[in-house]
Amino acid sequence: MCVNYRPPLPEQLDMVLGTLVDLYRDWDWPSETWKDEVWKDYIAPIVRAGAGGERKLQLASYGMVPRRHIPPGVKPFDTMNARAESLGEKRSFAPAWRRAQLCAVPMTCFYEPCYESGRAERFGIGMADDSVFFVAGLWREWSEADGSIAAAFTQITINADDHPLMRRFHKPDDEKRALVVLPPNDVDAWLHCRDPELARSFLRAYPAQAMKAWVAPRAPAAKAAVQTPPGQQNLELF
Repeated sequence: MCVNYRPPLPEQLDMVLGTLVDLYRDWDWPSETWKDEVWKDYIAPIVRAGAGGERKLQLASYGMVPRRHIPPGVKPFDTMNARAESLGEKRSFAPAWRRAQLCAVPMTCFYEPCYESGRAERFGIGMADDSVFFVAGLWREWSEADGSIAAAFTQITINADDHPLMRRFHKPDDEKRALVVLPPNDVDAWLHCRDPELARSFLRAYPAQAMKAWVAPRAPAAKAAVQTPPGQQNLELF
């Protein structure tokens, strides 16, 4: 399961989407809109389908059920990843799946542990050509304590026991899982799909030969505070 990844810089999104991503023009955004690496409950960009067919960039919290929305007394649980096999069954994901609230999560790489050396080593995984890519995801809205509306998202995973690259990661006896990387030509079709059963046709493995992996030790850093999301704000890409 992927619980840590690197989102693109605004300039990289500009290049891959062919549009201007101007985060500072009309909105009061923090000086650092999102972190270099994303972890549970961090704010990160996602792309959704706009009402007019355009792509919309939105900031959302990583994890379909943010920690602050887990009721008191309930044991904390993680919702950064949604298994494709049970999307229509799990309470955290089923409503968004049935309503086809699909999103694409842009990233430059994600991180997984590899045990081939006999101990856990952090690897980065990305495209062979170092390009920005999009992962299939779901999104939903939450009402915040201050009356604002914020978004949260999850990434969809599939079995990767037979994937030439992704089967290398996680503990030897663990089931191997992989994020659903969307081929570039499928991103818009995924975003505009409104039939959950048709959406399942997008949930397939990405070719290993188009990917690469490398040792990527985590840089030492002070513990970052969990970000509180701003009220929901969409950025129309134009």
